[in-house]
Amino acid sequence: MPIYEYECKACGHRMDKLQKISADPLTDCPACESASLSRLVSAAGFRLAGGGWYETDFKTGSKKNLAADAKSATPETGGQNSASPAAKKKDTAA
Repeated sequence: MPIYEYECKACGHRMDKLQKISADPLTDCPACESASLSRLVSAAGFRLAGGGWYETDFKTGSKKNLAADAKSATPETGGQNSASPAAKKKDTAA
């Protein structure tokens, strides 16, 4: 169940309320008891970022690992994987 934020337009009282999505918005302010309570629009309390189930589980084919592909494609290499610094040292030492 989501947590909704409310603010009273009459007295400025703010509150949070855990409600079902299907529940009607509250209208009566618990502080001043007027019918001027309104639901606020607010940002989610979490952010999905990085690798994880939402990135890999519902994608198919070449779309499956986009985060790792973006890390390997750098502007300097033009999207091609370059040899690692350790591999370059081996080539110059021989």
